Amino acid sequence: MGWLFTRLLAISLSVLVSGIAGWLIGRVYQLPVLGVLLGASLGALVYALVDALRGQRFLRWLQSRDGAPAPRDSGFWGEVGYRVERSTRLLEQQTEREKVRLEQFLSAIEASPNGVMLLDVNDQIEWCNSVAADHFGIDPQRDRLQPITNLIRAPIFVAYLQAGQFEGTVVFPGPGSRGTVSVLIKPYGESMKLVLSQDITERERNDSMRRGFVANVSHEIRTPLTVLSGFIETMSSLQLTEVERRRVIELMAQQAQRMQVLVGDLLTLAQLEGSPRPPADRWVPVQQLLTQVRAAAEALSAGRHTLVCGSITNSDSGADLIAGAEQELHSAIANLVNNAIRYTPTGGAVHVSWVVRADGVGELEVRDTGIGIEKEHLPRLTERFYRVDGSRSRDTGGTGLGLSIVKHVVQRHGGELEIRSELGKGSSFKLVFPAARVRVASVVSEPDASVGQPGAEAAVGLVG
Repeated sequence: MGWLFTRLLAISLSVLVSGIAGWLIGRVYQLPVLGVLLGASLGALVYALVDALRGQRFLRWLQSRDGAPAPRDSGFWGEVGYRVERSTRLLEQQTEREKVRLEQFLSAIEASPNGVMLLDVNDQIEWCNSVAADHFGIDPQRDRLQPITNLIRAPIFVAYLQAGQFEGTVVFPGPGSRGTVSVLIKPYGESMKLVLSQDITERERNDSMRRGFVANVSHEIRTPLTVLSGFIETMSSLQLTEVERRRVIELMAQQAQRMQVLVGDLLTLAQLEGSPRPPADRWVPVQQLLTQVRAAAEALSAGRHTLVCGSITNSDSGADLIAGAEQELHSAIANLVNNAIRYTPTGGAVHVSWVVRADGVGELEVRDTGIGIEKEHLPRLTERFYRVDGSRSRDTGGTGLGLSIVKHVVQRHGGELEIRSELGKGSSFKLVFPAARVRVASVVSEPDASVGQPGAEAAVGLVG
């Protein structure tokens, strides 16, 4: 209250001084009382005028928005100006802090993998992040304050919004049928709404693949089980000759082996998906892999095909080491070679070659002269249980999991699987390994007698 005492003191002094001056002047004219009254009134008037000028200057400062400091007057208006200026500065600092917090909050929402949209009481868009804008196909700036139902016309979403019952989510196709969007609405504030969206396209695809996988596994296992059950019932209820009994046992063994191969492939896939990536410091000789694959291929072909396993190298070096898991690499190559033999008619040829490109990338190719594959089937060949011709695959002993295993193996080694095929002209499956997992040996093993000129295919094994 110091300012009040100072203000009263200033008024009193002004009136007192003016009154004394009026009294002195009044004595000259022999009117001292009148002089006192006039002097005191004049003093009060002058003080009021000066005070009004200071107040006017203070009001002009309040109305200005140029950020100038408050008038540095003494007394009441100086004190008021100082206090208002200090409060204004504190309010501006607080506002700036809140603004920074809001920007940080919106940045955090913007970084969210889910879509976030704010609707006002009229269901108009107040704000949305870029993810929500992508989910709903809108522009976060241009479409602000637009009614959401004017922009998202999916009937199921409109009905969900207008019903006002937001206990669960609603799922509908995204704009341009680019995917599937799941939306959840949460009321907040005074009749405002928070719209949360999520792209579940991949989840739906995975769920569909999982359901299909289970159905395919069930079907693949049910077929040989049905055959086995039928044979067992036949052997229990009928008197069979020795020849018939041997034939039934042989067929039962084939079906049991088929189930064993299927279970083995399933376990291999599960192991590949659940184990860490192969080490990059464990080196496997390429020649050893080719030799092992050649032996298995010869047994499977039984002389019906021309098999060539070798490498395309320079004359002074040989690319013969791959960093990774030997068992996985052998499984991938063996799957490709077995497929090539199964789908290549008798008299055809299967070539397995290894080459290191100039950039250090290693390529292992399995090429055949078999029946080939139509182009529309190529993108789906590595899907589990996908078959171009299901009946033919079962006849040849395939489970529909081989190429899926190959793809997993090469990706775990940092590479990729390249497939080229033409109907009636054969197929080419190429495993491409990154340079970091390929080592060119400094010493080249003695070439086979059938090795041709440098840069040509060196035959390691030949059957047929």
